[in-house]
Amino acid sequence: MKFFNITDIDGFFEAIDQCKGKVELVSNDGDRLNLKSKLTKVIAYADVFSGGKIDELEILTSDPEDMRKLMNYVVTGEEPNEQ
Repeated sequence: MKFFNITDIDGFFEAIDQCKGKVELVSNDGDRLNLKSKLTKVIAYADVFSGGKIDELEILTSDPEDMRKLMNYVVTGEEPNEQ
């Protein structure tokens, strides 16, 4: 699923951290990067998300509930409750 215009990058990554399954960023070349990895987050902050907002990104999750959590966060700005 593609997400657009994410301005609270820290909150978005906090929502990703609360996901139970695998969460992957799909690059323009089709590569999949694990967004729960600290190294990937550093690279993403420095490269992909420079400028203070995410214009567009494609995310895949291994757990459908995780995708619902991320969609809810993007729409409402409310972080999922940790369980």
